[in-house]
Amino acid sequence: MNIPEAATFADALDGLGAGLFLVDKTGRIIHANASGHAMLRERSVLREGDGRLVPCEVHAATALKELFAIVGGGDGVFGAKPIAVPLRTRDGNHYVAHILPLTSGARRSTSAACPPVAALFVHKAALEAPSPGDVIAKFYNLTASELRVLHAIVDVGGVPETARALGVSEATVKTHLHRVFRKTGASRQADLVKLVAGFSSPLVGRSRPCPVPHRDQSIDERDTGPIAATV
Repeated sequence: MNIPEAATFADALDGLGAGLFLVDKTGRIIHANASGHAMLRERSVLREGDGRLVPCEVHAATALKELFAIVGGGDGVFGAKPIAVPLRTRDGNHYVAHILPLTSGARRSTSAACPPVAALFVHKAALEAPSPGDVIAKFYNLTASELRVLHAIVDVGGVPETARALGVSEATVKTHLHRVFRKTGASRQADLVKLVAGFSSPLVGRSRPCPVPHRDQSIDERDTGPIAATV
């Protein structure tokens, strides 16, 4: 990666709200984004000790140190799936560190003597944090029923499959789907897949599965008004 590309990449990482750290197998900090540096300055949940990333809580510090050493041993231990480690500040606030092991190919792409073995994304844990579905519903003013149909269309497939999964009639699915098309500006089901993917977190492999209700929790069957366009 040349200097302009590296600068652009660093600017993009600085735009993340979560703290990002690239560390080697000893926990030495190779790179941190702006949010990460802010966390280190606050010394509330994380601190820097001898150039290494250290949680302020003793138990978390021990756990991370062991994980860094294990991840540094090779690709076959955890694969490429993130590992979640709970963190806590001195005043009791909860944070989560998502540790993403880097493959050997990613390590070889850097010229550092001690290449990074993992990327850490650290953010505050909050029950009120909106899910991608909540954000989509608020952004496009979708009802709960419309959001369930949207997720089912994306995760399950077409109208007949969605109707069976949600325990409602195809007419009901078509009605809600037409409203989703109108509110989002989408014209095809493929557009809805792209829309949901665009709202998904970059820290996870795929969006959460469709919340399929039981038949007694299904979409209101009374909402079967006429469909203005064929879906």
